[in-house]
Amino acid sequence: MSLKQSVAVIRGDGIGIDVTEATLQVVEQAMAQVGDCALEYNDIAAGAGYYKDHGVDIEPGGEEKAGESDAIFLGAIGLPSIRHPDGTEISPHLRLRDRYGLYAGVRPIKAYPNAPQRLADPRAAGIDMIILRESTEGLFYSAAVHNRSKVVDNEEVYDSLLVSRNTTERLHKFAFNLARRRKARGKLGRLTCVDKANVFKSMAFFRQIFDEIKADNPDVETSYNYVDAQALDLVRKPWEFDVMVMENIFGDILSDLAGGLVGGMGMASCAEIGDEIGLFQPAHGSAPDIMGQDKANPLAAILSGALMLDYLADKSGNEAFAKSGELIDQAVDNGFAQNRLRPFEFGGDMGTKAMTDEVLTQIGALK
Repeated sequence: MSLKQSVAVIRGDGIGIDVTEATLQVVEQAMAQVGDCALEYNDIAAGAGYYKDHGVDIEPGGEEKAGESDAIFLGAIGLPSIRHPDGTEISPHLRLRDRYGLYAGVRPIKAYPNAPQRLADPRAAGIDMIILRESTEGLFYSAAVHNRSKVVDNEEVYDSLLVSRNTTERLHKFAFNLARRRKARGKLGRLTCVDKANVFKSMAFFRQIFDEIKADNPDVETSYNYVDAQALDLVRKPWEFDVMVMENIFGDILSDLAGGLVGGMGMASCAEIGDEIGLFQPAHGSAPDIMGQDKANPLAAILSGALMLDYLADKSGNEAFAKSGELIDQAVDNGFAQNRLRPFEFGGDMGTKAMTDEVLTQIGALK
């Protein structure tokens, strides 16, 4: 059991810098309160701002340095005004996903009391689900940062969608284990395979592998949905879903849709987990228009920090990390229940610092 784990910290661009600082404050207080666990941080410079100044998107040796840590925390990457010559965004984090096989993209979606609810049905107050997005293949296999697209004389571009057995088997095993863990924690524990198997051979293969893994996990309740029907159902009856597993681009789109149901991207935490390391980040962008103005909602990043602590507990065998993550989750729950977390994003009166301070206060109250 390790009392100390290492975290590579990429603050990135825009509000990534602000929300990273908020997250590290909260993580440190939660660990101090629990005791018997600690983190050491290794900063890595990367992002669009770094690209503008240096002509590369991450510091020399930065990718290797990230992989030498026990986990990676990323604030946000990208600035609209700074792009590659071909017009694509600066995105070194996509290379990190690919290089370290971060195939399991975990996107929790949860409704909080006194936070905006976009659906009138009272059952929407109970939304608590996870979109599990494969993060290294699918259509993102052809992301511009990988230079895998076929371009024909400025007339045609071919992007390939990849579904491999090796990655998809690991993804589905992760999905069944996640559903089982959530069932043990009092959640629905139902697993839905989201695909487009009626049209694409790649998606039929994705479902075939799901069924193969399903045969070894008869205790987990399962269902199926085509991605277009899933988009409809996320608006019509999201409370009926718990864990949904899907290809990369489907997860990219549906996780934003689902985030909108519970307030917005300021609540969208994210974990990208591989067999050796995990990367944790808020799923929102860098929002440079509000950078440094004390306006960003830090909760997506803070909740991503809690996901990181839970991951480090599994990796190190030290449950003190998991207890620290639970403290953060409970602090956010309590803060909303008491109407003491009121971010500007939701029309409230609290900026980054006030929100962070309130989470710290809520953690302290849990002694």
